[in-house]
Amino acid sequence: MNLVECVPNFSEGKDKGVIEMITGVIESVEGIELKDVDMGGDMNRTVVTFVGPPEAVEEAAFRAMEKAAELIDMSKQKGSHPRIGATDVCPFVPVEGVTMDECIEMARRVGKRVGDELGIPVYLYEEAATRENRSNLAVIREGQYEGLEQKLSDGEWVPDFGPSRYDERVKKTGATVIGAREFLIAYNINLNTRETKIASDIAFELREKGRAKRESGPEGHYWKGEIVRYRNSVYPCGECDFVADNFNAVHEHTMDEHGYDLREFMEAHYGYHMEDLEGKAVKKKGKFTHCKAIGWYVKDYNRAQISINLTDYNITSLHHVYEEAKNVARDMGVSVTGSELIGLVPYKALLETGRYYLERQGQSTGIPYMDILETAVQSLGLRDVSDFDIHEKVIGLPTPGKDALVSMPADEFVHELSRDSATPGGGSVAALAGAMGAGLLAMVCNLSAGGRGTQETDEILIPVAREIQELKDSLLYAVDEDIRAFDDYMAAKQLPKGTKEERESRKMKMEEGLKRAVEVPMRTAELSSRLLELAEEVAAHGKESAGSDALVGAQMAFSGMVGGIANVRINLKEMKDREYVDSMEIRCRRLHDEYLERLHRVIHTVESR
Repeated sequence: MNLVECVPNFSEGKDKGVIEMITGVIESVEGIELKDVDMGGDMNRTVVTFVGPPEAVEEAAFRAMEKAAELIDMSKQKGSHPRIGATDVCPFVPVEGVTMDECIEMARRVGKRVGDELGIPVYLYEEAATRENRSNLAVIREGQYEGLEQKLSDGEWVPDFGPSRYDERVKKTGATVIGAREFLIAYNINLNTRETKIASDIAFELREKGRAKRESGPEGHYWKGEIVRYRNSVYPCGECDFVADNFNAVHEHTMDEHGYDLREFMEAHYGYHMEDLEGKAVKKKGKFTHCKAIGWYVKDYNRAQISINLTDYNITSLHHVYEEAKNVARDMGVSVTGSELIGLVPYKALLETGRYYLERQGQSTGIPYMDILETAVQSLGLRDVSDFDIHEKVIGLPTPGKDALVSMPADEFVHELSRDSATPGGGSVAALAGAMGAGLLAMVCNLSAGGRGTQETDEILIPVAREIQELKDSLLYAVDEDIRAFDDYMAAKQLPKGTKEERESRKMKMEEGLKRAVEVPMRTAELSSRLLELAEEVAAHGKESAGSDALVGAQMAFSGMVGGIANVRINLKEMKDREYVDSMEIRCRRLHDEYLERLHRVIHTVESR
């Protein structure tokens, strides 16, 4: 399925009725799923998240901006969050089956339509930007709504779409920024202080843009020091005590000693021109790339927050920013009490955070993914100021649907098996057998790891447990996938066969359906065979007292493999492609012979211990 995420930010966070009317038009578009609505009263801003197929997302985004322009009057709007218009920003994010280039085209189509039909100035940003100096949202939004009239009169800031004049219509709607970007995590870190300056000071230390260099401030309170400035023949380094008598020398020093291009950094983040530095503040780089941050006070929570946007969580993670914020805050005499995620967070991002904290605790990371996610939620304090529901807030969570077989109680599943229907059948049971074997083998790993004196076996068993959990999840998915594959074949059999063309089409669809009905149990067999390989490690290094569990786990894995092979072979009998049939038969024989021997080795290892 092709999915795009859209995260429009509206400059209204107090009037729930207004937001409900905007989200109402979003939900009116067929195929759209509204995932999150996060209203912020103090900021007077609401972040809405919805997903759907590209065409539906385009239409929903346009309708939302149209409704926001109708309901929000920017000439009367006030709020602590930077903003430039009624719909302040509207990014499109590729989620599944959609490329960044396709999202760029979406942004440009919607931008043109908003400019032409709604008469709103539109700036394109991030990946959709048409000019290099417009890729950064903060640069476009500089001066905010109050500076929009002057911005529109500047030839450098002619909008990409829509009017470049400041009239009564634009006075009401403001401008909007539309773009395409990778997944952005909107993340707030909570402090036990109401002092905005302290929150801002920590934000400046964290963000890529950094801050002005200061000196002579009290220890731990950098913001109270005097700003260091460039003077004639005095060019200090922002990172250390080095001082040069010309810019080229300090530029070379920064590159050699601190690893970044000073000219590029100051031009990109501050618009500095190297020939005009006299009197300008010396800048020092922040600790994290792909990190934007500001500090603010939130009246609803009676505390200050560090408001962060992580623009590439693969490079700058939630946990590294959170831990560094704790370190900087501690030096300033304040504490981080927890944090808050605005909108959605990718499954992978939260999973890596959970693994990070488990590793720091010396615990196994080879546990069920929901346990890992809960570790992340508790370690980041994500329930400090509001509730956090993993199922609602995590996008890409690999959970089965409510009607999935694996979601049924065990007794109902067994009863369903016993009925006179072709599905669920042996393919589903084979996958479930493999998954249960994986669960037992992971259990032995986790019982045997993370204790006193287990360091050597931990190095073996924790990575094994982690891989076993991944195999377990894949096999659980195969329980229902086997039924879907069989249903596709049966649907092909029901196709009309009255004409020669219909018979040919039916024959082709049946062959395609059979191939899928072969490949799903073949994957079950191969996943289960990998489990048997890992079972040898578990049997050899796990606790002796859990040897029976390792043996049963191996036996269940073997059953999953044999069951998968049996379902492959029964479906091969119907196929006409002899070359394909012969190749699959060879794979089946090799698996059975090799892994029967492996099972015997596991049994011998357990019995000998």
